[in-house]
Amino acid sequence: MSVPLIQTKNLKKYFKTPKGNLHAVDGVNISIKEGQTLGVVGESGCGKSTLGRAILRLIEPTDGEVLFNGHNIVQYDDKKMLEMRKQMQIIFQDPFSSLNPRMTVSQIIAEPIKVCKTIKNSREIDNKVFDLMETVGLAERFVNTYPHELDGGRRQRIGIARALALDPKFIVCDEPVSALDVSIQAQILNLMMDLQESMGFTYMFITHDLSVVKHISDEIAVMYLGQCVETAPSDELFQNPVHPYTKALLAAIPTLDFRDNKKEKQIIKGEVVSPINPKPGCRFAQRCPMAQNVCTEENIELKEVVPKHFVACRLL
Repeated sequence: MSVPLIQTKNLKKYFKTPKGNLHAVDGVNISIKEGQTLGVVGESGCGKSTLGRAILRLIEPTDGEVLFNGHNIVQYDDKKMLEMRKQMQIIFQDPFSSLNPRMTVSQIIAEPIKVCKTIKNSREIDNKVFDLMETVGLAERFVNTYPHELDGGRRQRIGIARALALDPKFIVCDEPVSALDVSIQAQILNLMMDLQESMGFTYMFITHDLSVVKHISDEIAVMYLGQCVETAPSDELFQNPVHPYTKALLAAIPTLDFRDNKKEKQIIKGEVVSPINPKPGCRFAQRCPMAQNVCTEENIELKEVVPKHFVACRLL
């Protein structure tokens, strides 16, 4: 059995607050096979972006392991992590604030190459930048343009080109299309899928848009308040959602089928529990229409309900 390219074991990230520890990521176990895409979904504040940054060690995990090809990179020192940066990159959500406004397109794309010294000859760097611009669909005339002179779609193409500059194996895509117009979203998604097919990238695609994640993902992980409550192959999750939270998310997807208006809408009621020093048990229990006393007695682990489909629910 092949080793997953990316795997987390009981990964945790807590932030200290005056009232206690905020459990942003709390014991998450995921794995991503090489060349595949794991979609990570959930509402705002569930810990999706924190998980992605903790995997890349842009923020240091509080506990747990992050395995890259079977090696725990949490133990790596700064020098060794600098080498790892060449294989692990990120595409940020906001294509404007993630770009240096005082640098031109060519300078932004060339920056990681110069920092990691993968190419030292200036002419070769320029050629690499032109190749990357062509790869992501940026015209050569924009080479000396500044980010504020471009639209959102072209800015995000710059961010993608910068992420590709070091020829990485793994890329965290942190809601890369959420700030873009719908027509531009499709272009960027198709670009990313074409790049994956031609170059074999492995993606962790973070989003709150389930219709987007279905389009691009091989497997999907659903997060709620720092914990993973359901994981399954993409088609399986949409055809057979098990966790009440997953069912509610899928029911909220807009549809153009007017017959769906006759169906009863699943509205999530109740208060979101505090992520600061949370009590044992299911964190969705206070909003779950099927919750029972047993749901709040102890923490619930993911268990396999059908092959490759894991759910954290006491009522199964």
